Amino acid sequence: MSLPLSPHRVAFGLHAPSDVAAARSQSVVAIVPTRDEADSIAPIVRVLVELRDQGVIDRVVVADDSSDDTPKLAQQAGAEVVRQADLDPGVGAVRGKGDAMWRALGVAHEDVVCFVDGDTEGFGPQHVVGLVGAVAVDGHAFAKGRYRRPFVDVRGARPTGGGRVTELTAKPLLRQLFPQLLAFEQPLAGELAARTDVLRSLPIATGYAVDVALLIDAWRELGLDAMAEVDLGERQNRHRPLAELAAMADEVATAILARAGLLGDDALTERPPRVPAALRSPLGS
Repeated sequence: MSLPLSPHRVAFGLHAPSDVAAARSQSVVAIVPTRDEADSIAPIVRVLVELRDQGVIDRVVVADDSSDDTPKLAQQAGAEVVRQADLDPGVGAVRGKGDAMWRALGVAHEDVVCFVDGDTEGFGPQHVVGLVGAVAVDGHAFAKGRYRRPFVDVRGARPTGGGRVTELTAKPLLRQLFPQLLAFEQPLAGELAARTDVLRSLPIATGYAVDVALLIDAWRELGLDAMAEVDLGERQNRHRPLAELAAMADEVATAILARAGLLGDDALTERPPRVPAALRSPLGS
């Protein structure tokens, strides 16, 4: 098997905020899908608001589905907050992260959308500037983040070992079925920027399958030449218990296998209750 081609890579720190602000000609919205992220959302929003004030982005939106103080804290920090359930309510209940992203695209009127996760510890401008620069300045249609992921437990922090679903489910399946996409070091990264019209042209997988599904679908639509991988440095978010990781792994595996034609059509809509894998239709259709 030949080695995969590499996407265009953007080095960490290549784009300074002032450079992106001066050079970009496209409007940009940063969207943060959240659910019970009260411990982390305020500092994330403050970074995004500062980037907005510097001219790197134009708008900060938190799409929320929380039962805690996340929406209040996000609004106090300067974000525009929308309830996920209020966006396209006619399609039924919100079905996880991917569904939140799909619904939020409905209120994204800018040329470029930058999605970031709401549970990242130590969030900084480096988690946004390179992604925005890759699309709004360099002209790529789709940019995905890569990073170092430490593992933290009761014994302390280790430099590697995070991203268990990535290493044990996503990468082995991609290696066999979509080897070209091994060029992306973090196929499940939640940080991405893309042209809004591109995201609106693609189906969106609900739940945790969204990130790898978008990667595969964008690659098929655009090809690697239109895609970029941006070094975000180090990223740390909470480590989930194995019971949650099992459900995540099921969703990720379903998305990859379905796109490889190894599951029937009903696999995307008729899965066991703990593995919601439905697709939302492209918004541009």
